[in-house]
Amino acid sequence: MIRALARPALLGAALLATGLAGCGEAPVLRVDHAYVRLSAVKGNPSAAYFTVHGGPAATRLLSVTSPFVVKSELHASMQHNGAAMMMPERAIDVPAKAELTFAPGGRHAMFYDVNESVKPGGRIPLVFTFADNSRIEVTAPVIAAGDSAPKE
Repeated sequence: MIRALARPALLGAALLATGLAGCGEAPVLRVDHAYVRLSAVKGNPSAAYFTVHGGPAATRLLSVTSPFVVKSELHASMQHNGAAMMMPERAIDVPAKAELTFAPGGRHAMFYDVNESVKPGGRIPLVFTFADNSRIEVTAPVIAAGDSAPKE
């Protein structure tokens, strides 16, 4: 009698677990791990680094701005004939469900004329604008030129 009752209970638990496994959350376009590294030389551009997580459909990252920055550009770092160089990018493809890491030595946002009130240890808002009309705002910690990336 116990064995006969246990089978339906086990089957029900297995079906519930299978059903829940298939109900994973849909991917959401989001940004995390953002931070701004200030330039070591006053007047030189600073850089923002972050990770973009693609949503259910592909889009393009059009800009990363901040009210504390006069001008920003998306950039890619690369090697050309043995020399490191940066190239501006008008937009960056964000495939559906992808993870794009913007990090030192690779893609990043260059910030020109950062407001003097922005100091290491502070935080500033960053606004990410995408081709699908999404806008995501995150608050990013600010670090000095030689500091390690913040751990989240």
